[in-house]
Amino acid sequence: MPRRSVADAARTRSAIVARSVDLASVEGLEGLTIGRLANDLDLSKGGVLGHFGTKEELQLAALNAAAAIYRREIWEPAQGAAPGRKRLLAICDAWLSYLARDVFPGGCFVAAASTEFDDRPGRVHDAIVAMHEQWMGVLAREARIAITNGELRRGSDPEDIAFGLNAIAMGVNQAHRLVRDATAPERGWRAMRTLLGAPRARRRPTPPSRP
Repeated sequence: MPRRSVADAARTRSAIVARSVDLASVEGLEGLTIGRLANDLDLSKGGVLGHFGTKEELQLAALNAAAAIYRREIWEPAQGAAPGRKRLLAICDAWLSYLARDVFPGGCFVAAASTEFDDRPGRVHDAIVAMHEQWMGVLAREARIAITNGELRRGSDPEDIAFGLNAIAMGVNQAHRLVRDATAPERGWRAMRTLLGAPRARRRPTPPSRP
């Protein structure tokens, strides 16, 4: 295949995945249809399906793209912080900023997909579970370091701390999106800092969205 055709195909695939992420964040991964994507992107149905083969492969591609955005927004900004409680606090700040800024049109993509596929067996379900377990492992690892360093109470369970932080974030997402509670990110920030035994000074302004 000529180089230009390969580049064009890659651009088309990227455009399909990006549109799929936006649509799925609002309408769910099951709401993705080849016809809707073809119409939105001015492509033929065959032109869309040809890049993925099946709807499930399209869903997995959208999920992977959303996971990359999730990592970019929440994990990468915290990597420069010292391991342990400082990094957990940096993760929490980035996490709540991500939720408050509605990075995805329909709110947290991961939270929505987790609810949508919690009782649906299959490859998409398994991919979401793997993402969740990996993220909980990251949080528990940092909590374990914080406990070893004496930054968190001795005897604390790292998995309990990871569970608590995730539960707070999910609660913030629900309050922010479902009932439009403008105070949800601030409440979540206080709750996370309480869980981590950190001072609850006035919160820094939410940083602007990246271009």
